[in-house]
Amino acid sequence: MARVTLENVEKTYKGGVRAVNGISLEIADEEFVVLVGPSGCGKSTTLRMVAGLEEISAGYIRIGDRVVNDVPPKDRDIAMVFQNYALYPHMTVYKNLAFALKLRKIPKNEIQQRVQWATELLGLEGLLDRRPKALSGGQRQRVAVGRAIVRHPQLFLFDEPLSNLDAKLRVTTRAELKRLQQQLSTTTIYVTHDQEEAMTLGDRVVVMNDGVIHQCDTPLEVYRHPVDRFVAGFVGMPPMNFVDGRLAKQSSRRQFEGGGLSIELTPRHSQALVKQAGDSVVLGIRPESLSVSDEGVEVVVDVVETLGAQMNLFVRTKEDQLLVCRTETDAVQPGSRLKLRVDHDAIHLFEVNRKAADGAVIFGKNLTLSVT
Repeated sequence: MARVTLENVEKTYKGGVRAVNGISLEIADEEFVVLVGPSGCGKSTTLRMVAGLEEISAGYIRIGDRVVNDVPPKDRDIAMVFQNYALYPHMTVYKNLAFALKLRKIPKNEIQQRVQWATELLGLEGLLDRRPKALSGGQRQRVAVGRAIVRHPQLFLFDEPLSNLDAKLRVTTRAELKRLQQQLSTTTIYVTHDQEEAMTLGDRVVVMNDGVIHQCDTPLEVYRHPVDRFVAGFVGMPPMNFVDGRLAKQSSRRQFEGGGLSIELTPRHSQALVKQAGDSVVLGIRPESLSVSDEGVEVVVDVVETLGAQMNLFVRTKEDQLLVCRTETDAVQPGSRLKLRVDHDAIHLFEVNRKAADGAVIFGKNLTLSVT
């Protein structure tokens, strides 16, 4: 197995389009790291550079102790699983699994042993004589994974492997992938745009946007302590509520006011904001940190989304501020008037977003990140 190091890696295409902008990342041996972000953020390009399918424009990539910038993909000892499975349609499952081993001139008896091992591990018994067109989407994906693991590589690369599966199958397949990685203890880099996949699979999550890394940490840390407004809005479903407002001083504490909300900050938050320059801030509050109560901010319900055990309530304050609340209350109808209580300990305060000289958005940092 191997650790992977990216050092100031860049990718610039002809015409000056920069897909990856000087990222650095250290992935430990046997670690499962997920690159997540919106379309065009540079995550797949990063993966393809690690695989050797894209040339890097600057920086270094190491797999183990070896710099692989100029090493061909076939010599990097990696296995990659693609979104479209990339199976050979004219070959049976057995031949698909064995093909790469035959190219490497592995002895026939060892090929049979490896294929049998992968077949049992992935539950592919009884499918070895079928061709890909006779398999379901989930079965094809397992064959694609099996073709990767029979090679015993030191690094697995997954490029959105579950995006072609239906919702139910995605849930079961991602659990299988996590179990498989734990069994094999192979260093894994996984790319997805689905933040739920990222949160459930990764030992660490790397949140990317516009070719840069915004945050790299454990899933819970990214969720609970986002470093800036982009991460806060991207991770979590429904997304975090954002309310523009200002800080007002009330006796020894500070208070947020805006969007029909008036929230007295906790002593810890007030202390963290002592050096805050300017009063304009953005309040961030997750839907699950708002609850229906007998007292609190008055709102009118616009839309109700029923999710079974829970509901998403889309509500508006008296100043027409839209908020989303996740609740277990089941007796709410559109047009209802109710009150929401804000969990003051769970709020985040961000600097206001601003524009760089080139027009790019600089996302406001989390002012209360140090509050625990």
